[in-house]
Order: sequence, then C-alpha cells, then structure tokens
Amino acid sequence: MTQQPFSRPGAIDLSALSRPAPPAGGGAPSGGGASAAGGGSAYSVAIDEANFQSVLEASMTAPVVLVFHSPSQSPESEQLAEDVATVAGEYDGRFLAATIDVDAVPQIAQAMQIPQVPLMLVILDGRPASQPIPGAAPIDDIRALFNQLAQQLTSQGIAGRHQPNAFGAPTAAAAEGEDGEPELDPRYAPAQDALAEGDIGRAVAEYQKLVDANPADHEAAAGLAMAKVLQRTQGADLDAARAAAAASPDDIDAQTLVSDLDLLGGHVEDAFARLVELIRRTAGKDRDRVREHLLGLFGAVGNDDPRVLKGRQALASALY
Repeated sequence: MTQQPFSRPGAIDLSALSRPAPPAGGGAPSGGGASAAGGGSAYSVAIDEANFQSVLEASMTAPVVLVFHSPSQSPESEQLAEDVATVAGEYDGRFLAATIDVDAVPQIAQAMQIPQVPLMLVILDGRPASQPIPGAAPIDDIRALFNQLAQQLTSQGIAGRHQPNAFGAPTAAAAEGEDGEPELDPRYAPAQDALAEGDIGRAVAEYQKLVDANPADHEAAAGLAMAKVLQRTQGADLDAARAAAAASPDDIDAQTLVSDLDLLGGHVEDAFARLVELIRRTAGKDRDRVREHLLGLFGAVGNDDPRVLKGRQALASALY
C-alpha cells in the first residue's frame, strides 16, 4: 500500500448526499444497520444512509477512515474492512473506521465517485484529506499508514479524539478510581511531577519521550505543547513583551512571545488572532515558522475547543 500525504483541503464535493438529522447525543455515530464488516470495535461503524451525515460531522473532531468494500465484488475487501477497524481501535479514538458496503448502499459510493473496491479514503472536517488509497493490504501496512497519519496529525496540531461508539466499552482513559474521580494514567506522572516541582525542562523531556513512543497519544502531545509554552515564557515580563511587540509588529520572536503569554493568561482568541495576522504579513520560511508556532498553541488548547476550530478556519483563510 502506498502511503499518501495528509492534507487539509478537500477534493470531492459531498454536498449532493442527503443530510438526515444527526442522532441525539454526542460522540461517534451508532452502527446503523449495514453489514457486519468492520462493525466490531469501539471505534468503527458500518455506514448506511441514515448515519452517513453524522459520520461526516464526526470528522470535524478527528479523522474518519472510510473503507469501501463489497462481499460480492471483492471478498478480500471484507478482510480490509475488518483490519482497518482493528487498527483504528488501537488508537483509542484518534481515528474512526467507517465501513461502507457498496452493495448495500451504492448511492454513497456513486456520489463520492468511488472507482473500485476495496478503497480507503481519509475524511477530516467533512472533506477528503488524502487521495483515495486503492487495493487491499496486509494489516502491518495498514498500521504503518495509520502511524504516518497520526504523526502528521500531531505535527499539524490536530489532536481531537472520537468517543467510543455503541459497539464498544469506554476506553481506559475513562476509568475511575474508588472515589469516583478519574485515575491519573501513570505514564504521565513523571511529567506532571516535574511541572509540580517547577522543573519545566524536565516536564518537556518527559512528555517528549511519550510522544516519541506513541505519536497518537493525544494527552502527551497536548501536555508537551503546553509545557513548551511554559518553557518559552519563563521569566518573561508581560508589559515589556507587549511593548516590544508593539514597537516591532513584524518581529516573529516578539509576536510569538506575546501570543504565548496571552494563551497562559486566558486570552486564547487574542493569541491565535495575533499569529494569524502575522501569517498574512509573512512568506516563505518566516510564514512556516509562525504557522508551526500557531499549530503548537492549537495543540496546547485542544483540537475540540471551539476557539481552536475558529482559529483553524482563520489560519486556512490566511494561507489560502
């Protein structure tokens, strides 16, 4: 299987599809009544006409991997659907596997102009985020593809997660202790201990170890992003930083420092807006540098935060 680049702009218009009202409640859509292929994990769902729109809406939180399969046309595609569902389940909500039986719901495949089965397509923000990936593949190749996508998501500051759907039980992240309070995952204890002791450098190093070991670890990525903000702002004087930024509106260091301080002070939208406007005024490597800084702030706040969603829209407008 050829690994595909992961990008934000969409290439296929899905507006022709019917848009039934989404089911009540949040999280990933329920399974509907489609075929059983891929329908056995907490992070997989079989698609039909009734739930397709809610799956697209779920892609506003985190990517959805569509798998087009057909029991009659391609028996090997059934195994692909099962394997993608299995691998998606290994990422604890980073991806949702959505399997589409083209024999049962041909209208969806026709609307999306799917040329063959089996075929995979990554959806993000309701739009295709990769070129179609045709053909079956061993499960190890699928894992390699998901790992590449997870790394690209992390690098872009996209850290949202799907909630487990009706096919599975809550993940370990939702476990509670005897007092009813959420238990702290022991993996994060060294980093959190370092933060409690004021050792920001050690906290950054501990979170970095976790991200290097598992790029799909949303909590570690968010912790790393926030620890880096704390590290960059250590010893900074807010008034002096604002004066320097006002005097040099195109100084990247001055502007990013104020954005970091605004974020820590709770002025999240101001922090984002400052960098978006700086992106509009820069080009080349300078623009890339500011963009990467802004994506880091998105990661620190959290991809499911509505302010981040608005910030991403403003960033897209500034870039394109």
